[in-house]
Amino acid sequence: MSLEPEGANPSKSSNIVWHQASVTRKDIAKKRGHKSAILWFTGLSGSGKSTLANAVNAALFDQGLSTYVLDGDNIRHGLCSDLGFSDSDREENIRRIGEVAKLFLDSGVIVLTAFVSPFRSDRNKARKLVNDNDFLEIYCAADLHTCEDRDTKGLYAKARKGEIKDFTGISSPYEEPDCPELKIDTGTLSLEICVQEVIKKLHENSIF
Repeated sequence: MSLEPEGANPSKSSNIVWHQASVTRKDIAKKRGHKSAILWFTGLSGSGKSTLANAVNAALFDQGLSTYVLDGDNIRHGLCSDLGFSDSDREENIRRIGEVAKLFLDSGVIVLTAFVSPFRSDRNKARKLVNDNDFLEIYCAADLHTCEDRDTKGLYAKARKGEIKDFTGISSPYEEPDCPELKIDTGTLSLEICVQEVIKKLHENSIF
């Protein structure tokens, strides 16, 4: 019989036991002077998720905090290289990211994830992997027109021509968060102000 923490997904493996860490999150937070958290940036392609996540990461690093960015494209080069962009593959992609983010959380790191993660149900599953206040959903709310204007890769144009199937915002839906911890208009606000908004929210949640 496997012994796993509350909220863990059922495993198909048998004869496994969840091993408790000898150093706890509380121990790490006390030593480092800050708590860990998952900052889940979501929004359309081109909404500024990766740009904002990396800018926040740099700002936190400059203050001596332990952080790491999980970026959508980077993850698909390795951990999720076997997945496409069908609804089921998108679901599995986010499931894996949620589990990885949880490991970073347990290690005492502020982990920033930058993924379109278009479906509310998938984001909610990631949220439910951890305790309340450990998961901050940050909606990068740039509109579709702005995202298309920013599209240096030409992905939206290809999607409109039918050259890319299941492209979020064009041929596949994006479900806006109902109640994100933070909604930022990344289409009109400067990057500096957006970073300040995220830092402010971390202070409000007593992360540091």
